[in-house]
Amino acid sequence: MSPHLLLVDTDTDLLRRLSKRLLATGYRVSTAGTAEAALSQLAIERPHLVISADKLPDRDGLALFDEICALHGALPVILLTDHGTIPDAVEATSRGVYDYLTKPLDSKRLLTKIAQALSLNMRPGVALGIDGSWRADIVSRANCMAELLAETRLVAASDASILIVGESGTGKELLAQAIHRASSRADAPFVAVNCGAIPEQLLESELFGHVRGAFTGAIAHHRGLFQTANNGTIFLDEIGDMPLPLQVKLLRVLQEKTVRAVGANEATPIDVRIVSATHRDLDAAMLANQFREDLYYRLNVVTLSLPSLAERREDIPLLASHFLHKLAGKYHKPINSFTADALELLATASWPGNVRQLYNVVEQVCALTTSPLIPLSLVQKALRLPTLEVLSYAEAKQRFERNYLIQILKLTGGQVADAARLANRNRTEFYRLLQKYQLTPGLFRSENGVVAD
Repeated sequence: MSPHLLLVDTDTDLLRRLSKRLLATGYRVSTAGTAEAALSQLAIERPHLVISADKLPDRDGLALFDEICALHGALPVILLTDHGTIPDAVEATSRGVYDYLTKPLDSKRLLTKIAQALSLNMRPGVALGIDGSWRADIVSRANCMAELLAETRLVAASDASILIVGESGTGKELLAQAIHRASSRADAPFVAVNCGAIPEQLLESELFGHVRGAFTGAIAHHRGLFQTANNGTIFLDEIGDMPLPLQVKLLRVLQEKTVRAVGANEATPIDVRIVSATHRDLDAAMLANQFREDLYYRLNVVTLSLPSLAERREDIPLLASHFLHKLAGKYHKPINSFTADALELLATASWPGNVRQLYNVVEQVCALTTSPLIPLSLVQKALRLPTLEVLSYAEAKQRFERNYLIQILKLTGGQVADAARLANRNRTEFYRLLQKYQLTPGLFRSENGVVAD
C-alpha cells in the first residue's frame, strides 16, 4: 500500500495542486482545511506524514504539531509558511518538527523532504508500505496499533534494549519477532525464552550454558541460548519472573557483553540485542525488592506498550476472520465466516485473555462447526456464556410432553398401564400421546434399549 500523506491548509488551490502532484508520484493523499478537521482525520486513520500550513483558522501549525505529537509521537510533520524566518525554523525544528519549508514551494525540494521524512519509518533500501513482511503476523487496523508499529519500526533500527509491556495474551512475542525482522539483525537467529517456565535451577544453564562436569548430570558441554542468539536477538519473556540471583548475572552480561557458562573459567564475548517482556508491574516489583533497579534501566531503554484487545475492538472482526481462514485449513472444513450475531458477540465480549483467548475461541468453533457459517450458539459455548432459547408456548408444551413421556416410560420399564396410571390418564389417551411422539413402549423394556432425544 502506498504511503499516506495528510495535507492541511486553508488554500484550496494549493491543496488541489499539491494533491495532484503527490498522487502522480504514487502517494495516497488526504486533505483538511482546519486543524480540527486534521485531528478528526487522524482519529480515523493515521497517515505516514502530515504536511501542514503554519497558520490555520483555528490554531497555528505549531499548536497542531503539539497535539499530533501528544497523540502520535512517531508521526513526522512538515510545516509550510508564507513568511518563514530563521528563528521560526529553529523554534519549529527544536520542538521536533521534521522540517520547515517556505512558500512558494519548490516541488523537487518538497518531494525530497517527503521521501526523507518517510524514511524514518523504513529500513535502508525498503520502500514504506511496500515491504510489510516485518509485521506480517500482526493483524490490525486500529490507530493505537498503527502508532505502536510506527514506534516499533523506528526503534528496531537501533540496538537499544526494548521492554515490551502488556497484559497476558496481547502478542508480546509477535512484536518481539517483528522488531527482529525490522532490524539489521534479521538474518541472524531469533531466540525466545520464557523466564517463568524454566525451573530456577535450570534457567542459568539454559541461558548461559554449562561445561561438562559443572554439576551432577552435566555429561557434555551445553551451549546457552545467549550464544545461540549471537549476532541476533534474544527475547526474554516474563522477565519479571527471573530470580534475583540470575538478575545479577544478566546485568553482568549486559554490562560486559560476555557470558560465562556454568563451571567455565573464561567468559565468551557475545553480540546480542535484548528484547524483554512482562505483564507484571516492574515498578511495584522494584519497590518490593523483587526486581533490581539497575537491571530495569538496562533493559528498559525503550518501552513499547501493547494495548489490550478491549482497547482495539475494531481489530476483533479482522482478527477473528484471519484466525478462521487459517484454522479452516487445519481442520479441513469449508468454513466461510461468522453469522452477523456471532460476529457482534465477538466484537462486544470482554476478552480478559486478549488475542490468545480470541484465537482459542475461534479454534474451538472451527473444530465443532458443521456448517460454513459459524452460528451464535457455538460462539456462546466457546465463551462459556449462558444461552437463552426462546420457544413459543406450543413448542415448549410439546417439548415438555415428550420429555415427560420418556421419563415416565423409563421409570415403569415400558409398562403402559403403570405409566398411564402414574400420569393419571386412561390407557387409550396415553397410547394416543405415545403415537403423537412416535414413542414405542417396547424400547424401554430392553436392558440395552436406547431412546434418542
